[in-house]
Amino acid sequence: MKSIYCSFFGHQYEVSKNVTYHVKEYKCVHCNVQMTTNGKGNLTPLTPKYKEINSVLQRIHSSRMSRKGLKQSQPCLSGHSEALINFTPHFS
Repeated sequence: MKSIYCSFFGHQYEVSKNVTYHVKEYKCVHCNVQMTTNGKGNLTPLTPKYKEINSVLQRIHSSRMSRKGLKQSQPCLSGHSEALINFTPHFS
């Protein structure tokens, strides 16, 4: 049941969990109602179905970000970067 404060003034949500860059879970400060963003970006109640969806999204997002971090840490042109920096095109 909503608290009296939330009945009069509405919920005051704070981010409780960042699932991805665009999907977040929210929690009301006063009555602890939990909400999440759906596929269209609207707030929906955090049901067990959405909890499972968010956990899968978070697992996929974190694995992609860790792979992206590994790719960025490895130079793609090891040893050839100096030659590319000093490259001057020769036109005829």
